[in-house]
Amino acid sequence: MVMKYFFAGLIGILLYGCSGTDDTKKLLNEIRGSKPNIILCMADDLGWGDPGYNGNPVVITPQLDDMAAQGFVFNRFYASSPVCSPTRASCMTGRHPYRYGIFSANVGHLPEEEITMAEILREHGYRTGHFGKWHLGTMTTDVHDSNRGGRDDGKHYAPPWKHGFDVCFSTEAKVPTYDPMQTPLGWMGNTDPSKPFGTYYWNEKGKIVTENLQGDDSRVIMDRVVPFIEDAVNRGQPFFAVVWFHTPHLPVLADSLKRMMYYEFTDEERNYFGCITAMDEQVGRLRKALRDQGVAENTMLWFASDNGPEGPEQTANRPGSAGPFKGRKRSLYEGGVRVPGILEWPAFIRVPGSSDVPASTLDYVPTVLDVLGLEMGHDRPMDGISLLPLIFGEQTTRDQPIFFESGQQLAAIYDRFKLYSKDAGQTYALYDLVEDLGEENNLAGAHPEMVERMSVAIENWRMSCKLSREGDDY
Repeated sequence: MVMKYFFAGLIGILLYGCSGTDDTKKLLNEIRGSKPNIILCMADDLGWGDPGYNGNPVVITPQLDDMAAQGFVFNRFYASSPVCSPTRASCMTGRHPYRYGIFSANVGHLPEEEITMAEILREHGYRTGHFGKWHLGTMTTDVHDSNRGGRDDGKHYAPPWKHGFDVCFSTEAKVPTYDPMQTPLGWMGNTDPSKPFGTYYWNEKGKIVTENLQGDDSRVIMDRVVPFIEDAVNRGQPFFAVVWFHTPHLPVLADSLKRMMYYEFTDEERNYFGCITAMDEQVGRLRKALRDQGVAENTMLWFASDNGPEGPEQTANRPGSAGPFKGRKRSLYEGGVRVPGILEWPAFIRVPGSSDVPASTLDYVPTVLDVLGLEMGHDRPMDGISLLPLIFGEQTTRDQPIFFESGQQLAAIYDRFKLYSKDAGQTYALYDLVEDLGEENNLAGAHPEMVERMSVAIENWRMSCKLSREGDDY
């Protein structure tokens, strides 16, 4: 219980303890009175080094590049996990997924006791929609669907419409990035061109969607997002849209035109690069829809990835790029959790900017609540902080660490320093992430006192998560 209130109190200080300048206070009041629209876009397995704005010399991403040029770039943005389901849970709750049993992909589900951003915003007049990959529970108890749907007696039934979303076009888990309902030839040895993939899109009524499901999956998703935005604007409601693309998660496919853009590369590379460019086009379509509806100025448009790129290393078969960082998907080294992070919000980010202060998917909920002047309405421990002080240039360091746990791996990031364990805390390595991007120089021997302090903090946090899982929060 002590740790529970320690974390909750620290969040309160960070959310509301920054007095700021008079201009900032005035701006905050304007923000809170305006009810900005909020969109959380996320790619699936997109590496930090995949977008052009992060230096990729090959992949064509003009829309993401323009978002970065016009908005605010988080140079050190972290997914809360090196795999997808836990990161998605953090986006919805602001709480680490180890607090409620989502330890990995296809493990656990989002409990009904957890309070999601969608539930809070809906209570305050927002129209809410989820589009794309959910991966926080099953969609059905009746039919076989995806990885777990209809196979577990409903124990993991937790669709988005049960967690605050008015409109849904959602899958339990992955689908191909092109022709999402069809199993690609060669995938898992498939030789049948008409074989269904076995993962369905579901709507908010709990029904399988059967129309407009051919072609690029990012376009299929955006075909639902744009009408949702138009409808919310026509209703005169602010909106909250979660747009979780499947791109570029396996199985990775692109159409012939996108593949031709990368004709000099291998087939795997053409599909990988092509589907990212196709997703980028749909980000552009989303931005245009916001402009066409006259709401682009006061829409917080976020973009990130759920973890690093697939595969143990970058090859022609696994071409995703982690940039200069060590590790990839499933690793708590930087390449597994440091991901692209952008916020475009023209009304309040009037001058493009960037920051090297660590930020996380855990910070979405506290930031949005801070923007709106709202509170969670509970005293449960929160693991994220508001990023408004950082965005407004008032914060130059992160005072609260970002904690990680995945399998046997543990990590904590204290601004420039990172403590990492591959064996559940039996041994630790210490890295200076400012001087050592590749995490090659272990400083643990030179700074034993820092290792001791940080490792104790990790264990205290783990105990807090254990208490949460045992029901202390509810």
